Amino acid sequence: MRNTVLLSVGIMVLIAAAANPDEGFKPDEEGFIRNWLVLAPLPFGEAQSGAEALGKQQIPDEAKLHPKDGDKVKSGDTELSWKPYKGESHLLDFNAFLGKETEDSVGYAVCYLTAEREMKDLIMKTGSDDQCKVYINGKEVFKSEEARPTEKDQDSTANLALKKGVNVIVFKVVNEKVDWSGCLRFTDKDGKPITDVKVTLKPE
Repeated sequence: MRNTVLLSVGIMVLIAAAANPDEGFKPDEEGFIRNWLVLAPLPFGEAQSGAEALGKQQIPDEAKLHPKDGDKVKSGDTELSWKPYKGESHLLDFNAFLGKETEDSVGYAVCYLTAEREMKDLIMKTGSDDQCKVYINGKEVFKSEEARPTEKDQDSTANLALKKGVNVIVFKVVNEKVDWSGCLRFTDKDGKPITDVKVTLKPE
């Protein structure tokens, strides 16, 4: 009887942990971040190209975004909400998130990485379709103004660091036509994936 009770309690704890995203996620085995808070689609506005849209801020102070699930943002006559997304692969697929193709649009993705120690000499490896920009803790660390299809590790940005505690990653991806996606991971200076960080979707 006692063993049965213990087994039941154990199962209930596992179910509760699995159902509670506040407990956090992990990067996949290659280090790719699959869990994001996403806000999309935002129109180009007056921008005439993807590169021009990348250079404009569709949300004020985009570098300092700290959203939580359900936060609302006004975009023209439309009100959008930040929503969680989990990629089926290494790709953050905005069309899959929206359930349709959306052209001439901008999307933002944010996650919170918690490191148990300071991590130095990291390499951030990104890919995007089309243009993209990445901020870490409010600082722009990478920008690509090229219209292109997404590939793994298209770009490598060296000499980056994650501080001990919570780090805010803002990934801005612009779409011109058809496919719309991005991918992002960290490795150490020798190329070993960083997987010992916690990914959460709730600011702390």
